[in-house]
Amino acid sequence: MAKSLGGRWLLRLDDLDTPRQLSGMADDIMATLEEFSLYWDGRVSRQSSNIDDYSAAFHKLLNQGVLYPCCCSRKDLAQAASAPHPGDDVLPYAGFCRNGIDERAVVRSWRVRVTEQRLCFNDLRLGKICRNLAKCGGDFVVRRGDGEFAYQLAVVVDDFITGVTQVVRGDDLLPSTARQIYLQQLLKMPQPVYCHLPLVTGPEGKKLSKRDNLVSYGLGNWKGREGELLFDALRFLGQNPPASLVGAGCREIMEWGEINFDPALIPLAGGELPRKIS
Repeated sequence: MAKSLGGRWLLRLDDLDTPRQLSGMADDIMATLEEFSLYWDGRVSRQSSNIDDYSAAFHKLLNQGVLYPCCCSRKDLAQAASAPHPGDDVLPYAGFCRNGIDERAVVRSWRVRVTEQRLCFNDLRLGKICRNLAKCGGDFVVRRGDGEFAYQLAVVVDDFITGVTQVVRGDDLLPSTARQIYLQQLLKMPQPVYCHLPLVTGPEGKKLSKRDNLVSYGLGNWKGREGELLFDALRFLGQNPPASLVGAGCREIMEWGEINFDPALIPLAGGELPRKIS
């Protein structure tokens, strides 16, 4: 999508969650992308290099009076949840610490206050999306008690400092978008265009996780099938690549995609990958 509009495609390594970082993981990611002719533009950015920027944004929000410390643990929130929030990426929060916490309490996170106002944005695939953040999870975390910055704040700052104008990602991150736009508004940062893609699922309709059919340079279980996988991915996204590309290499398939990709053809529903054309 970026290339078809004459734009750049940027690579960022989200390496803030230090305990989950495995040695060689970043190199494996980049090698895998290159094997599929997915070449990024410019330098690779790393979240671990942006800590000062996150800190500046955090203190800007703090000075605005929209942040407060929270002493609730994930266990506390799970036990207090009155109803599940299917498809969301955070535990619902009822504002237990909104009015202050005991000075002896352990601060487990910092949360941003949300409002009852509906926040709307236009998704390139799904159209107009509206969310009431107060009813969709409530006040959310921007920094953990151990000092680590949370995903929602980090990606907003990342997109700003690298000049991102279009964010293309999976439907599983759709619930996060309104929260990120809310932070962009508070921080006076421009709002990118968003497009959320349908998810590939397994035979029972469940979203595939990183453990399922993992594509990794280190594992190499797809060697010799790179072009076939790219072709299937384009078909899954409704792009109808011509039969003449069956058996073609990744570079040729990517060049066709860069010229012909049409967001209007992306299907509303996900599902299993289509069977290959023989």
